[in-house]
Amino acid sequence: MKYPLKREQFLELYYFMKLNRTLEEQLVRLFRQNKVVGGLYSSLGQEAISVGTAYALEPRDWMAPMIRNVGSLLVKGFRPRDIFTQYMARYTSPTLGKDGTSHFGDLKVRHVVSPISMLGDLIPVMTGVAIAGRYLGQKIVAMTWIGDGGSSTGAFHEGMNFAASQRAPFVCVVENNQWAYSTPVRRQVPLRDLADRARAYGIGSYIVDGNDVAAVYQVAKEAVERCRAGDGPVLIEAKTMRMLGHAQHDPAEYVPKEMFEFWKARDPLLRYEKYLTENKLWDEKARAEIEARIERELKEDLEFAENSPFPPPELAQQGVYCEGCHEIVAEWKRPTKEVMPPKSSVAPVWEVEDFGASEDRAPRAEPVAVTGSDDGARARIPKPAQKAPPRKGLTRSRGRK
Repeated sequence: MKYPLKREQFLELYYFMKLNRTLEEQLVRLFRQNKVVGGLYSSLGQEAISVGTAYALEPRDWMAPMIRNVGSLLVKGFRPRDIFTQYMARYTSPTLGKDGTSHFGDLKVRHVVSPISMLGDLIPVMTGVAIAGRYLGQKIVAMTWIGDGGSSTGAFHEGMNFAASQRAPFVCVVENNQWAYSTPVRRQVPLRDLADRARAYGIGSYIVDGNDVAAVYQVAKEAVERCRAGDGPVLIEAKTMRMLGHAQHDPAEYVPKEMFEFWKARDPLLRYEKYLTENKLWDEKARAEIEARIERELKEDLEFAENSPFPPPELAQQGVYCEGCHEIVAEWKRPTKEVMPPKSSVAPVWEVEDFGASEDRAPRAEPVAVTGSDDGARARIPKPAQKAPPRKGLTRSRGRK
């Protein structure tokens, strides 16, 4: 294992996955009791991805979850009561009852950007966060998630191209859960491996078994460290299965029963329980302690949520626009003179490596496929192309056509 974990960390991964699932099971019961305001989107079968990838981040790093990434919120320090009150639209929720599902964040402490409903839009946003962090000298990495369907949006491709051209320290996790609502992935993408899309941007990519939390963590940790080292963005494709419909209103009758059975046998929690047992990382006492802790925390936080009030009517007109309610100040971690003239000054001309003709082109970079690793992942890391010497005779003034 390239990035070894302590026994306590292995057990913490299980705690977050089990808490993720048990919390969502309680949300289903609340939904059927008509206590959830709005929709309910399950991550059943995908818990290992949210937990394993978020666990690879450091506290200074930034992330932007989507509706099935409750596990990442728990890893980042949010409590079950934050999730309960948010779904139940209570005044004690992170958004004071004004929004639902996982549409909340924390820009000050946990470095979490709220989800954007328009799929793909978080990719250019988080690329911007990554670039800003680099500019300020913060040495951060930004991460977001997207589904197989969302990876077909224009914003996804524009954002990935932007991240690649700027060599942003950004990790994009594509959760290939086989279904874009009711459309199977093969009917909306002419690829078996969505990680192949990274080749178009000249960036590295990984394919990982999204139901193996240990493998997911190892791949995510390597991707994060590559980004922090300045190697540019990384795309991770985690192969998994959405084990319920798109939301609670969707019975998913369009999914073949055999497909559900196939993936049920690969349940991430059951697999990880077996992993912990076979590697003697826990015993029945340790397991019972984790389950008792989860039961206690959920009971306390659910009671808190159900006893919390709904927001007062006058709150509706508050917080629509920022009118001096908070101050945004850059957190510099480097001397500002490094990014100010004269140190930041450059000549107003471009150096061009070649003239763009086919016979004048440097050898094309080809990806390397690394298979058979002990973490269940495959990596595609482009070999750097041999660069032709810069053509200083061809220049272009900045800002001119």
